[in-house]
Amino acid sequence: MLPFDVLHFDLIGIIKAFGYLGLFAIVFAESGLFFGFFLPGDSLLFTAGLLASQGFLNPWLLSIIISTGAILGDSVGYWFGAKVGPKIFTREDSFFFNKRHVERTHLFYLKYGSRAVVLARFVPIVRTFTPILAGVGSMPYATFLRYNIIGGILWGTGLTLLGYFLGTVIPGIDQYILPIVIGIIVVSFLPIASELIKGRKGNNTENRS
Repeated sequence: MLPFDVLHFDLIGIIKAFGYLGLFAIVFAESGLFFGFFLPGDSLLFTAGLLASQGFLNPWLLSIIISTGAILGDSVGYWFGAKVGPKIFTREDSFFFNKRHVERTHLFYLKYGSRAVVLARFVPIVRTFTPILAGVGSMPYATFLRYNIIGGILWGTGLTLLGYFLGTVIPGIDQYILPIVIGIIVVSFLPIASELIKGRKGNNTENRS
């Protein structure tokens, strides 16, 4: 067994224990339930694809299940945002909720508009709150659904098949899965780090002026 406990998630153990249903549930929760932001997304999909390359899962069925979970999860997030409305910005912080996540996602949403629904798929935390804010902002559901489907398929199929194909062409890739997963996590958080650095520079500039 690989030492995934270092990352607090035994990804291979989770996938083998809960299979397709477990993957669907995790992706669904991370995509549209505000408390799902801490769940492993990108790394989970890649690892599932890698296991598919070793015969544990069917890669095409896996892609369909993950993409469906992502699309349905985002839809639930949208309707939650539509129901809660602007009150989400005044919600008190708790173990499962942090207003800073909402504020960062709001800036991301304002910057990219409707495209944020697709782009956010590849940014941890932001992908959880973007569909909620789309509902808060009253984006027409037909428009949201179109981008939701595109993003769900690109993310769910793309990362899963990436793990699958790398597993089929690189001998012994399972020996390097831990550093690969760490690399995926680091890369996926780069957009957030970039925005934080820009924000701090902007605040410093305002304070000096």
